[in-house]
Parts: sequence; structure tokens; C-alpha cells
Amino acid sequence: MAELYDAIVVGAGPAGSYFAYRLAKLGHRVIVFERQPKVGDSVCCTGIVGKECFDRFPIAFNAILAEASSARLFSPSGKLLNLHKETVQAYIVDRAAFDNALAQRAQEAGADYLLSAKVDDIAIVDGCVRARVEHDGTMIKFDSKVAAICNGLGGPLPKALGLGKIGDSVAGAQAEVSANGVDEVEVYFGQSIAPGFFAWLVPSSAGKALVGLLTRRNPGSYLKKLLTMLHAQGKIASDEVEFTYGGIPLKPLRKTYGERLVVIGDAAGHVKPTTGGGIYYGLLCADMAADTIHEALCSDDLSAKRLARYEQRWKEILARELQIGYWGRKLYENLSDSQIERIFDLILSNNIHEELLQSPDFSFDWHGSFILRALKHKALGKTVRSMTKSTPLP
Repeated sequence: MAELYDAIVVGAGPAGSYFAYRLAKLGHRVIVFERQPKVGDSVCCTGIVGKECFDRFPIAFNAILAEASSARLFSPSGKLLNLHKETVQAYIVDRAAFDNALAQRAQEAGADYLLSAKVDDIAIVDGCVRARVEHDGTMIKFDSKVAAICNGLGGPLPKALGLGKIGDSVAGAQAEVSANGVDEVEVYFGQSIAPGFFAWLVPSSAGKALVGLLTRRNPGSYLKKLLTMLHAQGKIASDEVEFTYGGIPLKPLRKTYGERLVVIGDAAGHVKPTTGGGIYYGLLCADMAADTIHEALCSDDLSAKRLARYEQRWKEILARELQIGYWGRKLYENLSDSQIERIFDLILSNNIHEELLQSPDFSFDWHGSFILRALKHKALGKTVRSMTKSTPLP
């Protein structure tokens, strides 16, 4: 007979490990399955985490590589928009170290981890969750009272369990490079650079930076062009580097709970559609999922009706934010380079960026209010609204 856990967790990313930590800390027996041989392996992420996230989840300060209080935005033609705040807005972290810190905290709380473990199937059997896990060439069965799916975008488990699939997503490519004097985050816009999305140059450790972009097709081809451009500008030492690839959800999963099941983080679409950042939202949802599962375990009621409280909780915080962010994302995706240039010109000539940066609702992590405020701006709003004919307001 398979050993019975209180919870199994599929995926040892930030959401999975934080969920495991919370439940183990509350006294529940938890096991985490990670298909990679090391936690944090093969992560394609810029590692920019907002200060608010670290204030709320002060776990991995040892993973911080640099602070960020400013960014340089470049229009398609090269116009420069400087964004600067006097205080730290975000941290650039070593993602492998960040993920490992969260996993270590979970293990210290009592959670078990099994690496190089691919979860082949999950089913509800005889009043429990049964996971079939491939490990060291052997298929092993694990039983638990509940399962949390936290293994990122593209896994087949949510659909197989009747929870649907992510409705929209984007591909990303990134490379670590040797950088020359790059000390601020740089963001590049334009159809020839990252069609419909954006590219970045993010300083990390001394003399190193991450270069990457998002686009719906051929991200590797566009990244190669970007690296060639940055090399020609003298910002990076070489354009001959290895790429990593990943996918980012832009819309949430249709349903994020079921009988004895929850889905958290990227796997659930808990990601900012504007920037693709998902660490903070994933941790917030892991927190809410842990509270819900703890209550359900204590009452011995792991029905779908009881676990629906998890989705109700995260939607109260994130649903409107995700909706507005996705609207903003689709609006930008439909803009031509000339329209992007027009927006840059309006912002620069009217000093709109400074006005928005000083507004009380400006936030690195919450973009809905910022987008709506921009739409209401006297100089910018009319122009932007004229571009929304094919993108109805949320």
C-alpha cells in the first residue's frame, strides 16, 4: 500500500515550495516532486522581484544580486525614456538561489523533496489522490489527501484532471552575457525587436547581464538579432551565447480547483500579463492555497465545494488586476511602431512619466490602476483611447 501524505506538490518552483513550507509549518506531511535533478535548474527568468514581494515574503535575501530603482525604456527609433524613483522598487535575484532558499525553508519545516521525479499521472482513487511518479527509471505510486499542481506552464495535468488549459501564452528566450558598464535595467520596444511585446537587458552579477525577450513566434531568431545589436553598441562583449527558452501564461486557467486538487502559480496563470512576472502573484496564491487546504484538512473536507474557497480568495485579489493587465497587453500588441513612437512623444513632451511615477497608486507589482490612470490622462488618454477600437475597454 502506498504511503499516505497529507499533500503532494508537483513542482519545486517558488509557488510550490512556499505552499509546501506553509503546510509543513502547520504540521502537515508534505512531499514535493521536482522533475529536474536540481531545484532551480533550467529556469528562464529575468529574476526581477518587486520590493513589496520581499517585504511580504522575507525568505531569500541571500539570493539578491542587485537593487533596481530605475529603468531606461527605448522606443522603436531609439528615443529614451528614463524612469527613476528615489527608493528601491525591485531586486534582481539569482533565480536558482532564490528557488533553493524557498525549498530549503520548506525542508527545514519538514517537507520531503524527491528530485528527478516526473509526475506521470494524478487520479482520485478510493478517497485519496494517487500520483504515479517516474524516478530513477522506476514508476512509484504516492497517495495523499490533496494535490497541488505548481509545475509551470504547459503541463498536461490540469487538462487531464478536467480543469481546462491556459487560454493564452507567449514564448520567451534569454541568455546570460558579459556586459560592459550596464548598471540599469533597459527595455526595448518595436516590431523588429520583439513583435507585440518587449525585450530587456538586465544587469545581474558583476560584469554579467541577462538579455531576453518575449514574442509569440521565433523568439530565438529575434534574440539573436537583439544580441547582435547590443554587441554592435558595445553594451555586451559577445553575441555568441547559449539561449534558454520558456513559456509564460497571459490568462488564468479556467478553473484552479477540484476535488482534492488546487493549481497554483504559472500553472494556474497567476502572472502579470503586462510584464510576464509571476513570482509575487504565485507566492500570494500559494499563501491563500495553503490557508484553504489547512482548513480543509482540519475539517476533513477536501471536496471541490470546500476548495472553491481558494479560487474565490485569489480572484478577490487578482481577477480584476489580471483582466486589466491582459487588456493592456492586447492593446499594446496591436500597436504599430509609429503608434508606439507617438505614445513616447506624448509622454516625453508632457512629462507624463514623472506625473504617473509620483502618483500614490504607482506600483511595480500592481499595474491595473496605473493603466486606468494613464487612460484618464488629459494628454495621453485621448490618443490611447483612439487606438482601442479593436480592443474594447475592460
